[in-house]
Amino acid sequence: MTALAVSGLVAGYGAIQVLHEVSLAIPAGRIVTIVGANGAGKTTLLKTIAGVLRPWRGNVLLDGETIGGRPSYWVARRGVVLVPEGRGIFGDQTVRENLLLGALARREGRDQQSVAVDLERSLTLFPILRERLEGLAGGLSGGQQQMLALARGLMARPRVLLLDEPSLGLSPIFVQQIFGAIGRLRAEGLTILLVEQMAVQALALADHAYILERGRVTLEGPADAVRENPAVVQAYLGRSDAHPVR
Repeated sequence: MTALAVSGLVAGYGAIQVLHEVSLAIPAGRIVTIVGANGAGKTTLLKTIAGVLRPWRGNVLLDGETIGGRPSYWVARRGVVLVPEGRGIFGDQTVRENLLLGALARREGRDQQSVAVDLERSLTLFPILRERLEGLAGGLSGGQQQMLALARGLMARPRVLLLDEPSLGLSPIFVQQIFGAIGRLRAEGLTILLVEQMAVQALALADHAYILERGRVTLEGPADAVRENPAVVQAYLGRSDAHPVR
């Protein structure tokens, strides 16, 4: 069953068109990754799905309900939650306060008991946050801040989680931990749309993949098949361990 469907999406900034008739489908309980170079439109696509940007044309459906063109708070309440590039944490608030902010996006389950259950789930996924719970988020390392951003997104109880470059700027040990957490969320049945600079790792984790070039989908298929495609290998995977692409 398709959890999130994008059809004929056209979007951009001002007079500059970035997305050209983009269509994709994210099956429920699966990870779909989008691979592309800098400027391909990956972040623009996530922002348009999340309601941060309004599409010029096209539609976005969540479980058959139209969410395209609705404001971001409304989309988040429906269960499509964006963890943005750059983390977007509030450094002058505590780790706990940042996590509780995520619960404000919920449509249901905002009572104290439900929030406490999900807070415990987030801290179990990222135990280091438990140790820093009452400290300021600005005092966390980059990797810990990325864990906080992901945990805050989970506090919103997403039906679909949009992840924009979760490994960006992180050391190898934190990359491993972040990808491990994403894999555990997939095992729990969470639907994830992943934009990731580390194409090898993203394709190894994902069930399905799309290649986005200059705002257009040029290839899509099972992640294993996309990973073996000669054009993809040449463009994105040839030396990606040494030179990860965005």
